[in-house]
Amino acid sequence: MSSPAESDPLHARLQEFLNRNLEPGSGFVPQIDQPGPEEVHPAAAKASPFDFDLTPRQVKEHLDRFVIQQDEAKKVLAVAICDHYHHVQAEKRQATLPNYIKQNVLIMGPTGVGKTYLVKCLAELVGVPMVRADATKFTETGYVGGDVEDLVRDLVHQAEGDKELAQYGIIYLDEVDKLASASMGTGRDVSGRGVQTNLLKLMEETEVPLRSQTDLQSQLQAAMEFQRRGGKVKKETINTRHILFIVSGAFDKLPEIVKRRLSKSEIGFAAAPRPERTPEEVLDGATTRDLVEYGMEPEFVGRLPVRVACSALKVDDLFAILKQSEGSIIHQYEEAFRAYGIEVMFTNDGLRALARLAADEETGARGLVTVGERVLRPFKFELPGSGVRRFVVHESLVLGPEAELRRILSDGKYEERLVMGEIAKQFAARFEEKHQLRLELTPDAVEALVEGAFQTGRNMRDHCALIFKDFEFGLKLISKNSGQTSFTIDRSVVDAPDQAMSRWVVNSYKR
Repeated sequence: MSSPAESDPLHARLQEFLNRNLEPGSGFVPQIDQPGPEEVHPAAAKASPFDFDLTPRQVKEHLDRFVIQQDEAKKVLAVAICDHYHHVQAEKRQATLPNYIKQNVLIMGPTGVGKTYLVKCLAELVGVPMVRADATKFTETGYVGGDVEDLVRDLVHQAEGDKELAQYGIIYLDEVDKLASASMGTGRDVSGRGVQTNLLKLMEETEVPLRSQTDLQSQLQAAMEFQRRGGKVKKETINTRHILFIVSGAFDKLPEIVKRRLSKSEIGFAAAPRPERTPEEVLDGATTRDLVEYGMEPEFVGRLPVRVACSALKVDDLFAILKQSEGSIIHQYEEAFRAYGIEVMFTNDGLRALARLAADEETGARGLVTVGERVLRPFKFELPGSGVRRFVVHESLVLGPEAELRRILSDGKYEERLVMGEIAKQFAARFEEKHQLRLELTPDAVEALVEGAFQTGRNMRDHCALIFKDFEFGLKLISKNSGQTSFTIDRSVVDAPDQAMSRWVVNSYKR
């Protein structure tokens, strides 16, 4: 038997190996101390770091700040999250509640509609670690690939080794529809079926060892502990009872199954015609039988009692994401240009043009990043160091970025023109605020105002005041005659304001 003096070099070499090669996500802390022969583990447990006292409405209001559309999905998730974590709180206060069924969630819907972002925002709100993984990276135990238990070990890593906090975490598994059997021609056959089976115990309650049997570094650490403890190894585990599982997938062929079932039930002379269902309405009507026919295992589907479908995003939704969401990609572009000392401003028509192009990508909100990079990448490359300190992203820039970039770089007074254009828009906004009458300045009207200010040598505010000096009286008269409160101002109005006003007044009496 080796003496302690003889074993120290081995211990040192193994410790050096672990420090040099340990990868993040192994589920344990690599540093190993060398305790004396009588190692003492304190029995006092620290106070629980987890607390939850939110209502479903509060959860949804938080999600509304970041995720546009998907109201039904947000309500369903809010209720499921509150049910789950209020049950966790109840169990912390008293003995285990025997009749509770965990509210694991299945989210269905096309790519880019906000499924992952919803779960991420939930985890941040609740204050628990979250692990996200694609189901396709896992295989049945014994085959090459990831072990589903690694998801639980990764929670401990996300919680920075805090096992107690990790046991309240959220595991989000995307692309579970790819685990379907090959009956639909889209699945992974035996391997995918095996992964579903392996997930069953995790989704209910089981003990997962923090050291993986297939991980070399984990086993080396266990060997070191075995050597220094005289043949004894402490087996650490984490219980999955309070870990919430949220899984998602596109299930692109599932609507066909649901429609086929519904059409069979509606056949008959007495069947009343039904309006055409939207794709999300069809998915919302999916039953366990439909999912099993799709290729999912009945036991796996049975452990997902909460199900909801997300709807595809339209142009208006994508525009709202850019303009209203706190997680808008626009903030990222503002920061990127600010790093070079450049201020970028986005107009509404520019944002809507980005949204239209993104909708054509048919990848949901991900299309916003694709289009944004395609449009703004030339500006990121050319403008830093050019002397340009600010520019505006409007519709013509989005539709013709290269031409607009050349104009910006060649026009020595571009920045001054830009500021003057913004002052003109501010004048219109103050006019509306003061008189409750809207001046909708078209881009060519703004350009005409800027040109006029340059030619006359006036500052922009004085120039606008002169051009629109009779508009307060004239527009109030028109509004009284016709009820009109919004007026489009184009270049022709700026070039001849008196003639335009006379024509509008006459027309208001004719009405």
